Amino acid sequence: MCIRDSYHTISDFRSDGGEAFGEVLEQLLATLMHNKIVRLKRVAQDGMRARASAGAASFRREPTLLECQAEAKERVAKAAQRAKDPHRDRRKAAAKERAAKDRLERVERALAELPKVRAVKRNDEERTNARVSTTDPEARVMHMADGGFRPAFNVQLATDTASRVVVGVLVTNIGGDNGQALPMLEEIDSRTGKQPKELLVDGGFVNLDAIAEAKQKGITVYMPVPAPKQEGVDPHAPKPTDTKPVAEWRRRMGTDGAKEIYKERASTAETVNADLRTHRALDRFSVRGLTKALAVTLLSVVTYDVLRAISLGGIT
Repeated sequence: MCIRDSYHTISDFRSDGGEAFGEVLEQLLATLMHNKIVRLKRVAQDGMRARASAGAASFRREPTLLECQAEAKERVAKAAQRAKDPHRDRRKAAAKERAAKDRLERVERALAELPKVRAVKRNDEERTNARVSTTDPEARVMHMADGGFRPAFNVQLATDTASRVVVGVLVTNIGGDNGQALPMLEEIDSRTGKQPKELLVDGGFVNLDAIAEAKQKGITVYMPVPAPKQEGVDPHAPKPTDTKPVAEWRRRMGTDGAKEIYKERASTAETVNADLRTHRALDRFSVRGLTKALAVTLLSVVTYDVLRAISLGGIT
């Protein structure tokens, strides 16, 4: 096999092996749970924004996307015509035709993504000015850790606090963490067949409905209570509109015991995120699209978990 073929084989394996990497993760977690290394008593969830493989200049509004679509269609037609010319190099002509078709496909995918982007905008002006990338239509411009805004994906990880083993992986193009707790609980259940007893998340995940639903599942949520808008108001005092689970959450987070438990979130989820960023190159994606981004993330997590399991004596 030539070097070029080897490169493409490895690249395809890395970006298209999501299902296989997911199965490996599930088998590893099953082994660690059987050996009582992972118990899922307490799980910490955290999100990090990983740079997408798309430039800021690739984001375009609908009128420009329609112009790009018309131009791409014209290029495809010309490339197809050139490919029929017997005097041209067939390989080069075929390559140009594939490139033209790929360009058209990406533009049309961008147009298909536009309604999804508009759906989360707050007003008509934002919806009119909604933009989608023609390089990676599923990428979104997100607020990054350094304060800047760049195309990215939101990588969500859940970590067993006792073992620091990652037990749940999600990749979304939703910029915020709000609303990500319940999908992660479903992810953990799917990977392990079990729900954690306690979930630790930061203030960005605050969602009162999620607290109530988690309570119905028998899961206790530890999440800081937002500071009240008015001075002199006790943030841990239940409000008249609170449901019973929400009122319990407010009172719980005001106790010293809950504050001590909550400290475990930073010492687990944030350290795991830092490891994956620094040592597994998960700070930016070299692939495009949610499916491939998830595959790369799963491979990084499996690598981390295997090394973690070896250090804990969970596998040999």
